[in-house]
Amino acid sequence: MKFAIVTTLLASASAFAPTASVVSQSAMRSTVEEVETAPAFPTINGWTADPNAFCAGLPGSLAPMGNFDPLGFSTDTSIEEIKRYREAEVTHGRVAMLATLGYLVGESFHPLFGGQISGPANTHLAQVEHVAPQFFFGLALLIGMSETTRALVGWVPPVTAMSTNADKGERGAFGALLRDGYYPGDIGFDPLGLKPTDPKEFAEMQTKELQNGRLAMLAAAGMCVQEQINHETIFGTIKGFF
Repeated sequence: MKFAIVTTLLASASAFAPTASVVSQSAMRSTVEEVETAPAFPTINGWTADPNAFCAGLPGSLAPMGNFDPLGFSTDTSIEEIKRYREAEVTHGRVAMLATLGYLVGESFHPLFGGQISGPANTHLAQVEHVAPQFFFGLALLIGMSETTRALVGWVPPVTAMSTNADKGERGAFGALLRDGYYPGDIGFDPLGLKPTDPKEFAEMQTKELQNGRLAMLAAAGMCVQEQINHETIFGTIKGFF
């Protein structure tokens, strides 16, 4: 009889003791909560920002240089700032590719403005200002429209951006913040339909564009400096070596 009473009491007490399954479920809930609090980034053009990857996982690295960043611009850098760096790189690369082409073609073939523009490309704008000063109004209007469109598509309004950057502790952004769902450089302008829909193909095309843009930035800078030194056209300088 006493044994039965003791057994009953032990069974009742064990009902109030935490079981392994309860502890396990509690640990699982804690783990799930930790995962849910981790920052989530949208997938854009097949790219999902990875804070642990080089340059947040953006394309652009190519052998033999690989992950080339000797000055550490992408080290300990937020996703928002890396996106701003890539936006600037892509934009300047595109301008440089046009500038490089403009140097070579403009110095050899110049039917505009009655054929009065000639000589080194560094002097062309000054000549245009003398021949057709009204051209600069149209040029400024075109640049303003292009930049406004790019700002509306990819950038958060300045007041909101400054508030958001302050909350995140971002410094040096000067009110600049790209939208979360915006891929750096992709403003939606693709009249020829060249943008791939496959993420892998898009990454390859983006890498090609970046590599050509980087080369063009060096080339345009070199052409500008060369013409400032000898005041000759690019092809005129090349012919001087033969």
